[in-house]
Amino acid sequence: MSKILAVTLARGGSKGIPKKNITNLAGKPLIDYTIEEAQKSSLIDRYIVSTDDLTIKNHVESLGLDVPFLRPKDLSDDKATSAAALKHAVLFCEDQDNCKYDYVVELMCTNPFKKVSDIDKCIKLITSNNVDSVIGVSKLDDHHPARIKKIEEGFIRDFAVPELSSRRQDLKPEAFIRNGSIYAINRDRLVNDNYRFGGDKSLAYIMEPPANINIDNKYDLMLAEIIINQSN
Repeated sequence: MSKILAVTLARGGSKGIPKKNITNLAGKPLIDYTIEEAQKSSLIDRYIVSTDDLTIKNHVESLGLDVPFLRPKDLSDDKATSAAALKHAVLFCEDQDNCKYDYVVELMCTNPFKKVSDIDKCIKLITSNNVDSVIGVSKLDDHHPARIKKIEEGFIRDFAVPELSSRRQDLKPEAFIRNGSIYAINRDRLVNDNYRFGGDKSLAYIMEPPANINIDNKYDLMLAEIIINQSN
């Protein structure tokens, strides 16, 4: 059986929305949506939150979740990479647990609409295939690359792909974007190569709306709240 470590990175700093990871979304902190789904998974051996913020740490621990350290400052500023923070979490937990994990699953708390079924499907994909990673993606329609333009001396030019049809259903090939919700990663690739995604051995896990919503600004937050309230 593969050993699975799941990690949510939740630093205290945020430029778009102050304290974004614990900002209120439809009556509860944003991070709670991810935690609640992750705790339902029977495939995860250990799930932790990596944060540099004592308020976040105290809140997460009040939910019964593991926060084994406060993340170092050099792994928590705007220049720190997610791969470096994940690697720190893995090595800390392996030393604490006296074991080696096989796969690391990053569950980003800025995507509140992921479900435990999404998490488990990504885990099953990576454990049953010889790949480096499984990445959550969402289909692009209105923002298909053919519709993306650049401006040269005031004139509109194709950015990369020519727009041969104005009907979005005719835009080929279908395009997808990383939605930032789930990253399932081979542990050795992360720890040894600082790898998080990319390359030829990365499988896509397609997530349907509203799982593509990533809370980055107040408008994302407003949209997520409308969806939650309407679904309730």
